[in-house]
Amino acid sequence: MTAQLPLALRWPRRQRFEHFHAGAHNAAALAGVQALASEPGAPWVYLHGPTGSGRSHLLLAAAQAASAAGRRVQYLPLATLADRAAALRGVAGSEWLALDDLGALAGEREAEHALFDLYNRTRADGGAMLFAAAAIPSELGIALPDLRSRLGACTQFALKTLDDAERRDVLKAQAAARGIELDEPVLDWLFARYARDLGALLDLLDRLDQASLAAQRRITVPFLRGFLREAGAP
Repeated sequence: MTAQLPLALRWPRRQRFEHFHAGAHNAAALAGVQALASEPGAPWVYLHGPTGSGRSHLLLAAAQAASAAGRRVQYLPLATLADRAAALRGVAGSEWLALDDLGALAGEREAEHALFDLYNRTRADGGAMLFAAAAIPSELGIALPDLRSRLGACTQFALKTLDDAERRDVLKAQAAARGIELDEPVLDWLFARYARDLGALLDLLDRLDQASLAAQRRITVPFLRGFLREAGAP
């Protein structure tokens, strides 16, 4: 079952610490995860927060940093694994583990016991684990009391999504770094009509940058409207 695990994962370019925007609320979580990625013996971390708060971003950034520091790393996106119990029991040879979407295994007896065993084995071996889920351990629906207790013993951070003003500031700064000026009417139009998830906005900025260069045009509201219409966006 180890073939299911993303051992040779190519770390996404944007999912790095330097691309994580902590905003007003997530600086402590960022610092805790950075410490776990770089400092042997740092406290294990459990992140929780809504979709779009940066959970997976931080896990991937930390896994990449730990790998760059020479540690044997594995990142497990539990929601995408068909047999979570087998995948967890198949983990071997890693000293630094990031487990995403813990809620996916809640109520799966074998998977819960496999994670409990993996937690204890990693702790005994002096390894490190980083967890992420939508809710705190006691609210995930995990049936195994000892597993809830182990997860609850981790240092916990609640992630919050960036507000509109923070997302606008990030988008303007990223645009300026590319030599693009996004004026306020463009941002007003974009935030009123397009997905406000920061990752989606930054992906759109990449595409707009290429399209405006190809067309030799500034990014204005008419240009943005036409671009999104051709792209089939709502």
